[in-house]
Amino acid sequence: MANALLEVENLSTWLAANEGTVRAVDGLSFSIERGETFALLGESGSGKSMTALSITRLLPDAGRIMSGAVRLEGEELLALPEAAMRRVRGRRIGMIFQEPGSSLNPVMTVGAQIAEVLERHTALRGGEVNVRVVELLNEVGIPDPAGHVHEYPFQLSGGMKQRVMIAIALACEPSLLIADEPTTALDVTIQAQVLDLLRSLQKRMGMSILLITHDLGVVAEMAHHVAVMYAGEIVEMAPREAFFRNPSHPYSRKLFASVPNRQARDKSLAVIRGMVPSLAGEFHGCRFADRCDYAWDRCRDVIPAWVPIAEGHGARCHLYGADAPQGKDEGGRMKDGD
Repeated sequence: MANALLEVENLSTWLAANEGTVRAVDGLSFSIERGETFALLGESGSGKSMTALSITRLLPDAGRIMSGAVRLEGEELLALPEAAMRRVRGRRIGMIFQEPGSSLNPVMTVGAQIAEVLERHTALRGGEVNVRVVELLNEVGIPDPAGHVHEYPFQLSGGMKQRVMIAIALACEPSLLIADEPTTALDVTIQAQVLDLLRSLQKRMGMSILLITHDLGVVAEMAHHVAVMYAGEIVEMAPREAFFRNPSHPYSRKLFASVPNRQARDKSLAVIRGMVPSLAGEFHGCRFADRCDYAWDRCRDVIPAWVPIAEGHGARCHLYGADAPQGKDEGGRMKDGD
């Protein structure tokens, strides 16, 4: 894409485990445009966080990128030596995680942790660094920022710790922010504040965001494009409006049906039976077949291809192929109960 900031092409990451080789990320392709938020949506175990670790080359020792390309502003990150990749992290790619308590260093003050990033990636030194640290704490909404510079993480609330993590991630104004479940550990009120903060900082800085989440509400508030990930691969991708208007993959539909809403107060919430399958071994059919209400023999025997549904909207599902059984309405959507 001409305006793409990040391009991920056929990315595969495997992990060595006791049960064999785990194909945690299996042939992922997507791109993120400048200034947009791209949401990677799915339940735990689908490979979302491993995708982020692959992009930033922060894999555990057992992990290895087997194939693919990751290009940031046209530069191939997988080809960079580690010393050059360290300069990319923090400077061009910022990262925030779902549990700030375990991400922040407990024996360093919050000011020192922000200063460390500035000293490593910018030319600021001495008093200039101290001034910038206070500015950053103020920008992320920390009250009395100068008074909190010398405090340790344990002295801060969960919401304030997450704001400190955002200050660290955005200290060098990166072009891409990877936010891995950034509000999961926060209560609803603080979650809304953090999302508002990310939106305002994104608008001011013009940065792109890769948002990793299992929360449809967060996707509705933040995303421009959505990719649904299941068992190591993307099964649906669409602009946000198209996705919420017509979730097309059976897994996407189950995610929507399992969320409470005002229109269905008198109905029981749907439950996605079973679990994400083991990724140790190769698949010979659809990965969602054993949990799908629409599956038939072909789903278990043949790997589904990617099928366009509408402009910019596609899904990996046999139901949209030419030989699909009857059970779709005039708009190409699956009929409930078929």
